[in-house]
Amino acid sequence: MFVRGGKIIVIALLVLTTGAHWAALQTVAWTKMLATNLRHDSFAEAVGKTFDGDHPCCLCKAIAAAKKSEKKSEAASPVLKMEFPPVAGNWNLIPLARSERTSRKSFVAELLSSPPPLPPPRVCLV
Repeated sequence: MFVRGGKIIVIALLVLTTGAHWAALQTVAWTKMLATNLRHDSFAEAVGKTFDGDHPCCLCKAIAAAKKSEKKSEAASPVLKMEFPPVAGNWNLIPLARSERTSRKSFVAELLSSPPPLPPPRVCLV
């Protein structure tokens, strides 16, 4: 139950952060406008009036105003810069001595030469 709710919340946040909700609302507005224009005009004229931008409906105007106010609020927020303090001292990297290194072949050979672990004892329940 909680996993499903978490997935729904994540999807909703992704939709809101990418602005897909505006696209969905604009699709609803265009569908409503096309249906309204088809009542009075031919199909070609209705499609032209719907998508030319000269005849917006009240929902299209509201979406455009909300997009503009959203962009203004994003522009007004200050951008925070991450600043890291300078690191004091010099870094010296010292390689390991050859005797301390283990090669991959010896590591794999060591694993293959050891016997497999014994399975745990099983208790038979009758």
